[in-house]
Amino acid sequence: MLDRSPDSEPEIRSVLVLGGGSAGLLTGLTLKRLVPDLDVRLVHSSDIGVIGVGEGTTAVFPEHLFKTLGLDVGEFYRDAQPTWKQGIKFVWGPREHFFYDFEFQYDNRFDGLPKASGYYATDDCRDLSHACSLMERGKAFTSGPLGKPIIRGQHAFHIENENLVKTLTRHAESAGIGFLDDTLERVEHEGGRVTAIEFKGGERIEADLFIDASGFRAELIGKVLEEPFRSFSEGLFCDRAVIGGWEREDEPILAYTTAETMDHGWCWQIEHEHFINRGYVYASDFVDDDAALAEFLKRNPKVSNEPRVVRFRSGRYERNWVGNVVAVGNASGFVEPLEATALAQIIYEARWLAEGLRMSARRPDDTVRKFYNERIGTAWDEIRDFLAYHYKFNTRLDTPFWQHCREDVSLGDHAGLFEAYQELGPSQLLSEALPVRPNVYGIEGFLAMLVGMQVPYRARHEANAGERQLFEKARGRLARAAAAGVTVRQALDAIRKPTWQWS
Repeated sequence: MLDRSPDSEPEIRSVLVLGGGSAGLLTGLTLKRLVPDLDVRLVHSSDIGVIGVGEGTTAVFPEHLFKTLGLDVGEFYRDAQPTWKQGIKFVWGPREHFFYDFEFQYDNRFDGLPKASGYYATDDCRDLSHACSLMERGKAFTSGPLGKPIIRGQHAFHIENENLVKTLTRHAESAGIGFLDDTLERVEHEGGRVTAIEFKGGERIEADLFIDASGFRAELIGKVLEEPFRSFSEGLFCDRAVIGGWEREDEPILAYTTAETMDHGWCWQIEHEHFINRGYVYASDFVDDDAALAEFLKRNPKVSNEPRVVRFRSGRYERNWVGNVVAVGNASGFVEPLEATALAQIIYEARWLAEGLRMSARRPDDTVRKFYNERIGTAWDEIRDFLAYHYKFNTRLDTPFWQHCREDVSLGDHAGLFEAYQELGPSQLLSEALPVRPNVYGIEGFLAMLVGMQVPYRARHEANAGERQLFEKARGRLARAAAAGVTVRQALDAIRKPTWQWS
């Protein structure tokens, strides 16, 4: 981005965040941390509920919290009470299951081998990384001296939404962000810009920049500015989710999210310490709500709370920064939580917004806004295409929904990548076929889906006996280290001892 300070552009001094969920809080905290001179206020409404499901994250989340925002690690664990996530277990495709983690499995080469591991994993894709081996054995981390967990590397969290919001709110207040509990009454706007917002309690607030974190309602970007919405329906057909769960009994706390194929979509399982969160994402064109609920309850007889249906549309707004309004989170766009992209995308949006303000000396012009919109739009489209890969090649079930997915899902901008894979297989050269680099998922993410679901390719590699021996030896080392690891329960007990110290 160009370093520009045009005097003709108004300086951004005050920011009003509309919405007090994780999107508004993360954006407000990021702006206050990276552009500390900003006056940031946040308005939330106790009258408006949130979806409130368990949150799954990616490895971007802890890195942002602890390195960018500077949150104290021990304090966060104590307040938010997360459990750990090493990746996703996919009950998907022809294999019994496969894992996708935050390390490198298929786009990695063990010492002494001429090819990447993806070429050797056609029949058995277990134990290709530390995280993969840990998840396979129900472990969270490898163990160090005296059996203490070694909590490092590319892991993520499972967090209950209520705990996350409370924790972020405390940090936002400490950072000097002003809070108001009130409900939107009227928006004043002129010439494609918001000038002020009036609230039911009588307060009228002006600001230089407005953050629309109002969720699916998209109060500013959608209702007021009427920015066009771009649907993702050509590649993503699901539009509803039934959500439930139960209090944990004697089930082990798993260090991964589960994504399980269902007749008309898929079901997630998110692991909290005291609660198991389940949700069935489905396409209403193929099943009605009552039938989806029946299928969900049959598969999950322990569900104890009242399941509820959430309707959604997949897609994004054409532009996320329009005039002096920036939409973040669900007000910016939405896709189903198949890869836990929501919080990572919020962080991506907030950091690029902060960068735009910083590099323009808080005087962003049309060039800055255009760059931001292109960057964020591309990130949304990458997520769309990555999720499309999950649907296009899942041969586990032959129901009308999955037949439709295999026949009609569009791979969007990443169609050429699949063509290259058909020719080359899991080659590191595939990175040249990515439409945009750097890519949110990189080649590793797409290979995890393609090799994990055993999608065929032409350039097969027949490993000789020596290669196979080296491959199995490397996998054996990973398996032995993981078998000696610690579970989530053991790791939680360890970090709660008075003698524990975070490195």
